[in-house]
Amino acid sequence: MSCSLLPFCHFQDLEAARDFLCPYLRQSGAAAAREIDKSPNWEDDGWGAWDEAETQEPVSLYVSTFITKTCLLSKNLFCWFNLLSSFHVAKTNEELSILYPAAVVTIDGFSLFQSLRACRNQVARAAASDVDTIVDHASVGIMTLSPFDQMKTASNIGGYNAAIKNSPPTMSQYITVGSNPFTGFFYALEGSTQPLLSHVALAVASKLTSAFFNAASGWLGWKSKHEEEAVQKQKPKVEPATPLAVRFGLPDSRRHGESVCLSPCNMLAAVMMTLEEFFTGCYTRTAIRMWKGYRDAQIGWIQTVEDLHEREAERWIFLLLEVAVSCYKIMGLNNMTSQGWQSQTYQICLVDPVSGSIKTVHVPFHLALSDKKSERAKDMHLLKKLSALLKAKPQIWVTEAKELILDIKYPATKKQALESILASERVPLSALSNITQTLMDTLKNQEFLCVDEGLLQFCANKLKLLHLYESVSKLNSLSVQPSTPLSDNDLAKLLRLDEKEFARLQTLLENYSQENTQTTIRFADDQDGILPVKMFLEYLECEKDMILVKKLDEGEYVALGSFFFWKCLCGESSTEEMCHTLESAGFSPQLLLSLLLGVWLYKEKDILDEPQSICCLHTTLSLLSKMKVAIDESWDSQSVSPWWQQMRTACIQSENNGAALLSAHVGHSVTAQITDSMAEKKFSQTVVGADTDSWEALSLDTEYWKLLLKQLEDCLILQTLLHSKVRTRTTRVSSLQAEPLSRLSVKKLLEGGKGGIADSVAKWIFKQDFSPMILKLAQQKKETESTEEPVEIDKNVSLENQGAETGMETILELLHLAYQQFPCSLELDILHTHCCWEYVVQWNKDPEEARFLIRSIDHLRCIVNAHIQHGIALMMWNTFIVKRLSAATYLMDKVGKAPKDRLCRRDVGMGDTAMTSFLGSCSDLLQTLMEADVSSDEMQAPVLDTEDAWVSAEGPISIVELALEQKHIHYPLVEHQSVLCTILYGIMRFSLKSVKPLSLFDSKGKNAFFKDLTSIQLLPSGDMDPNVLSLRQQFLMKAVSAVVQVQCTAQKARGLPEEAPLPAEKDKDWPALALDLAQHLQLSEDVIRRHYVCELYNYGMDHLGEEAILQVHDKEVLASQLLVLTGQRLAYALLHTQTKEGMELLARLPPTLCTWLKAMDPHDLQNVEVPISTTAKLVNKVIEYLPENHGQYSLALNLIEAVEAISS
Repeated sequence: MSCSLLPFCHFQDLEAARDFLCPYLRQSGAAAAREIDKSPNWEDDGWGAWDEAETQEPVSLYVSTFITKTCLLSKNLFCWFNLLSSFHVAKTNEELSILYPAAVVTIDGFSLFQSLRACRNQVARAAASDVDTIVDHASVGIMTLSPFDQMKTASNIGGYNAAIKNSPPTMSQYITVGSNPFTGFFYALEGSTQPLLSHVALAVASKLTSAFFNAASGWLGWKSKHEEEAVQKQKPKVEPATPLAVRFGLPDSRRHGESVCLSPCNMLAAVMMTLEEFFTGCYTRTAIRMWKGYRDAQIGWIQTVEDLHEREAERWIFLLLEVAVSCYKIMGLNNMTSQGWQSQTYQICLVDPVSGSIKTVHVPFHLALSDKKSERAKDMHLLKKLSALLKAKPQIWVTEAKELILDIKYPATKKQALESILASERVPLSALSNITQTLMDTLKNQEFLCVDEGLLQFCANKLKLLHLYESVSKLNSLSVQPSTPLSDNDLAKLLRLDEKEFARLQTLLENYSQENTQTTIRFADDQDGILPVKMFLEYLECEKDMILVKKLDEGEYVALGSFFFWKCLCGESSTEEMCHTLESAGFSPQLLLSLLLGVWLYKEKDILDEPQSICCLHTTLSLLSKMKVAIDESWDSQSVSPWWQQMRTACIQSENNGAALLSAHVGHSVTAQITDSMAEKKFSQTVVGADTDSWEALSLDTEYWKLLLKQLEDCLILQTLLHSKVRTRTTRVSSLQAEPLSRLSVKKLLEGGKGGIADSVAKWIFKQDFSPMILKLAQQKKETESTEEPVEIDKNVSLENQGAETGMETILELLHLAYQQFPCSLELDILHTHCCWEYVVQWNKDPEEARFLIRSIDHLRCIVNAHIQHGIALMMWNTFIVKRLSAATYLMDKVGKAPKDRLCRRDVGMGDTAMTSFLGSCSDLLQTLMEADVSSDEMQAPVLDTEDAWVSAEGPISIVELALEQKHIHYPLVEHQSVLCTILYGIMRFSLKSVKPLSLFDSKGKNAFFKDLTSIQLLPSGDMDPNVLSLRQQFLMKAVSAVVQVQCTAQKARGLPEEAPLPAEKDKDWPALALDLAQHLQLSEDVIRRHYVCELYNYGMDHLGEEAILQVHDKEVLASQLLVLTGQRLAYALLHTQTKEGMELLARLPPTLCTWLKAMDPHDLQNVEVPISTTAKLVNKVIEYLPENHGQYSLALNLIEAVEAISS
């Protein structure tokens, strides 16, 4: 590698560019014709002519006014790029700086451009003083002094009593070179030395404007010679310069500065002088280093970037002295001035005079330091070369890689190189071992004091891991003669179970496997027991003689465990040799046990499909238990071994309950085997020849294993139940029900508290949306198996799903088995309580799902114990109901009718349909609460118990315990609230209008609503205001009329015959509710009954009216009301049909009856198509209930004759 020239840009036509920029340098037409075919020669043509023409260039190219009367020494263009990142240029600042013998003029580039277009330029001019001669200058840019520099400057200028501002001023810095001093530093305060052109224009506005436009006209080609001469005669006023004193300088009478060049970061400046060259700090104002001078030398700066992959890249700048080129001109492209380092590009470029292309000098970083001691740069170069080799084929670079890593000098870089090789996936194991061994041998052969112990230990550790990987891979590749599969009896003996217990274990695991639908993601190239060497090295680390596992995630941990033990668990590798190899390598038994259990518990599906793996696990666990420091030597039967406790902890935390149960059985068996061996050895020393085959030694660990086995079996049965589901469902599934259930573990159940088990089952019931009846049916399953009720069971259980009988039967069996395992935790009242709470919680998440609240109240009603029922109902009211009910009440009272859907969603958070159901559920909830309060006085509170295996459960208090802690309600207050709920429900259910629910109560009644139901409130008592009573009666009559109208509409929709009985609305008997409301609202119930009977006859439902008449007490008044209705029917039949027979019959009727019929208005009838025979029955009812001395009795008799005449 070496320095190289990289293309930067290219001028296609240098001559055209020069003519455009400087039109006064254009050649004449004839000369241009002679030179048209001649390519531009930058060495001969361009540079001298440009320099000579500067004095002839009109000042109007910069500003159409004089700046100073002295000659121009030099001018520089500074372009500063404010780089926010390496690739995005956010802002460009340009400045034209002109040097005169006694002044420096700076013109802002952007303002200059604008002024050339619209006479708005920004000009700043300063006169340099205290300097003999200035030949070159550089504009460093805008800077701000540090507080220390500010105080130092103030002290130098103002002395002891100098005062400073709170914030350091912003100033522009300029560096000049010349003589006395040969380097000077000038500072111009921002805002004080750069007057805007608008201020200057106050004096020369007219001259400046005309001069600008005249000059612009000349550029565009329409300016006449006469106009040009007139402009030249006008000499604008020259603005006086602002004096600017040199603040700092480097004085030396023998030295004369010639030129100055800023570094890319503008923090350093290189100065050429007559005697030598040096560079100085722009901000420190000190000379940093000097070199011996060279004749006709040139200076420049080049930057390079050190490419570091692991940390942020470092940028370096280099000063070039005497750049020897024969065919290139140096062209400076300066970037933005900044106090801090900014990413800069193309600081120095070379211009090719032949082709017109511009190139930049690229210096590779490792060649930046070319002296013999640049070992670090060389090492970095070798490391880069090694990284490039790693991408090639291994056969090509193995030998070269060893040479490169040996050539590296620094130990840290050697380690970095070796790490990059070991981390490569393309390097085979043999090459890794070869390279590592070679480096290690080289280090050992060095002198003792020169060897880096850290690098040597690193090589030794990696070599140890590579040898271990090779040994384990070899053991996994060797084929082992498969052993004879064990029979069920042999497996039962191995696990120390009898045949019945082993058969039960098999059944539980089979059910668990069938219902367990959990899937794991596997890729095509995944193979069990295979681990790339790169990952193997990343997972492990050596510490002294031990091998430790780094902190890994579950998948990585299982992959490492599979590499060691999966072939052994499958019976395809020698377990003894594997355990011996791992123990010899430095693995602790505890770490190996953790890896073994990790792969066993993770690969549950494969384990359950291969029962013979139980024998392999037993063998492996026995070998690990016999290792040194596995089981403490001081362990006895009366203490708990940390070894076995580690295994039990892994089983408790595992969510794969099938694999955990099997590993617990194996652990219990091995523990009992070791305990028996120790006890037998101790017992045989005291009693020689004793028979110990028929007994089992007791130990504390054995008892803990038995407890864990019971917990794991319970958890397995519960997990099997939660995995089960109905095969097909026709009901709509909510998004809340579609969310999967979390898997269970013994740890989760213990941390869930006493209600954790019932809560898990309640969540499963909610997901499946089972009817509450299924919970009772599962408990009675054994009694119903011998009866003819399965069809009835299916209809009630499967939620109207008739296609899932087989699935329901399995679910009933699993639920029944769960009842047996958890007789206390899954007692029916407790389970109904948790289901009730789960449904109402889910309803609160989505109030549009009104069926969730209905199902919650269904479970509430199924609770037998009134204490639990009372408590959970009160908790539901306070937590979820009262706030929404209050919002609904005030909304309905505000609009005076059943509100629209939009208003319901805005104020209550649900649509109008959902709110109707919600109000009905509120009424049911309060009714259930009152019934529970009455029943609780007749029964005792339940005693909550827990299964022995789960008494150690600790967690949040259960819902049942919270329910039993609730206070008793104030019954009259609940009854008062229930009346309001029923009224609200009626308004929404029948879309009643012109009804304000709160207007039906006085001030006491209104104030009592929505208060704590356990508090004592002042309720209405005594006589009620007649106006309120009138409003109540109007409301009830509206409600009754709406009920009858709905009944009639439903009857017609179903196509039922008129005489068929109408099934009442589900769970709601509105006529009875109306009577109950009348009682609570202090109204006459008989008035409501009579109105209900009249409405039934009005809608033509005479069969229901005949039944309702029996409930009326004052039948005489009812008969008078029905007599009018009968007259309306006859008037419609005789007067409004206009038939010949009707007219003849009307003529034969008594005049009194005719007059009365003509006064009837049949338009009030809701159903006029009633048979005359039905009306005849109604007239007979009227005659029956009217006394003979009644004033309308004779009229009723005439009606009978008329009806008979019509019928005949």
